Amino acid sequence: MGTASRGGSVKAGKMPEGEKTRQCKQEEEQPQKEEEREGLIEFYSSYQELFQFFCTNTTIHGAIRLVCSKKNKMKTAFWSVLFFLTFGLMYWQFGILYREYFSYPVNLNLNLNSDRLTFPAVTLCTLNPYRYSAIRKKLDELDQITHQTLLDLYDYNMSLPRSDWSTLSTQKRSSRSLLHHVQRHPLRRQKRDNLVNLPENSPSVDKNDWKIGFVLCSENNKDCFHQAYSSGVDAVREWYSFHYINILAQVPDAKALDESDFENFIYACRFNEATCDKANYTHFHHPLYGNCYTFNDNSSSLWTSSMPGINNGLSLVVRTEQNDFIPLLSTVTGARVMVHDQNEPAFMDDGGFNVRPGIETSISMRKEMTVRLGGSYSDCTEDGSDVPVQNLYSSRYTEQVCIRSCFQLNMVERCGCAYYFYPLPEGAEYCDYTKHVSWGYCYYKLLAEFKADVLGCFHKCRKPCKMTEYQLSAGYSRWPSAVSEDWVFYVLSQQNKYNITSKRNGVAKVNIFFKEWNYKTNGESPAFTVVTLLSQLGNQWSLWFGSSVLSVMELAELILDFLAITFILAFRWFRSRQKLSPPGPPPNSHDNTAFQDETPGLSAPHRFTVEAVVTTLPSYNSLEPRGPSRDGEVGHN
Repeated sequence: MGTASRGGSVKAGKMPEGEKTRQCKQEEEQPQKEEEREGLIEFYSSYQELFQFFCTNTTIHGAIRLVCSKKNKMKTAFWSVLFFLTFGLMYWQFGILYREYFSYPVNLNLNLNSDRLTFPAVTLCTLNPYRYSAIRKKLDELDQITHQTLLDLYDYNMSLPRSDWSTLSTQKRSSRSLLHHVQRHPLRRQKRDNLVNLPENSPSVDKNDWKIGFVLCSENNKDCFHQAYSSGVDAVREWYSFHYINILAQVPDAKALDESDFENFIYACRFNEATCDKANYTHFHHPLYGNCYTFNDNSSSLWTSSMPGINNGLSLVVRTEQNDFIPLLSTVTGARVMVHDQNEPAFMDDGGFNVRPGIETSISMRKEMTVRLGGSYSDCTEDGSDVPVQNLYSSRYTEQVCIRSCFQLNMVERCGCAYYFYPLPEGAEYCDYTKHVSWGYCYYKLLAEFKADVLGCFHKCRKPCKMTEYQLSAGYSRWPSAVSEDWVFYVLSQQNKYNITSKRNGVAKVNIFFKEWNYKTNGESPAFTVVTLLSQLGNQWSLWFGSSVLSVMELAELILDFLAITFILAFRWFRSRQKLSPPGPPPNSHDNTAFQDETPGLSAPHRFTVEAVVTTLPSYNSLEPRGPSRDGEVGHN
């Protein structure tokens, strides 16, 4: 019995290997079960668990079909393809909506407003440059040279009657005329039906085949610019204008050209049946259009019209006589009128039109305002402060102001002087061939680049976001009539010292008025706002999935959980790789030649045997002293 009990105690002391393994697993699973208790923040243990939970609990339609039919793989595949296809189509529609939104479309809004209308500014010019006393002597010299040039080119003498032309044409002509400025260039001649270029040594051709112009060369005469015209009239006027500008630039004080003669040009002025006075106009000089007068440009007291019609506008009687003018510079008669907004310069070349002598011109206006959206919707500018061009005019920003300022700044930079037609930049001076010998060559070269937009002025200067325009329509009638012209001219002669020989060609009448009481406003509004975008996105989401904003949040949560699980699994894999990697030898260990001779295949079992011996230590009860019978039993066993 004692032996049996001892033997039983020995067997109890020896724990079976499988039992010990189960015990170790239970000890390892116990902390895992404790970790499986619900915590504050939970993460899924696998992608399958995450996807399973999402498909069974989401409010997105069709997602439950991906997990409810596990036993039918065909259904699962069908619903998977259908789900992701629908998902792709929805985001394709999203891309179309976003592309339309970021194209920034606009709606055009048309409004008709009825209110008291502010009368625009009206600029009226004599249409002929005046022979000012400050430059009269130099102009007389220029006229004499031009007369001699016309005599050389066309056998025409401006100072003699027509009957004496033939006698003068046989006289000896001056060898030093302006042929170095105005030359004839035989560019082409007509032979049958073909136009061919003429070589330099070609025989003389008929005058009709010649072109006329002048040559402008650089300062070192290495390069020359030929400014040629098919019309001799245009060539003479351009050449005369070129020298006329040089004469004006030589006047040190611009006030010397301020010779306003309002009473001799404006015979009668009336607005809203009230007489105009000097406080209602400002005067300036234009190199080609002479004396100009701008009405209603004073911002402190602007005219207003409460009623449309010819009797509620501006009425002017102007003089169109051309005594003491420059016939070589201006070849038309009458006056030039332009309607523009206040605080805007009058560019007579762009928006003006001529008034015929002996005619009553009635101009009806219709006001139109344009308001553009700035920012991302268009490239318009509010006040020109964001345009990389300095405004040289003392007025608000307009596109034409910017373009002319751009040309003038390039002129100063390239040619070293400023063009007389445009404002003078700070620190610059106007071009004059007595100081700047080759400025004409530089100007015409620069003008060709400007028209071809090589300078980039048309690209730099943007449209203003807010602008006012006036749509004009004109009607003409004879004034004064044949039955009333006698008393009208008699009264004008008594009141305005009117003593013109050719009566009808000496006066003209202009009426400017509003055609309608209302005015049109063209505005822009965003066609695709953020609210519209969200509404369209919601419509597409509901169409394809029948869900709401909360469903979008569920999808966002799925993506975040997916990223979190990916990070956790990657971190665990990295840690496991670090644990499985064998540790390196200690830094102070000595080499053992006995173990170096062993093969790698035997090293692993040897280490396993050592570890097994160390881990399976004998029980302390086996170290007690035994009797002979116990030894026998043990030996028997």
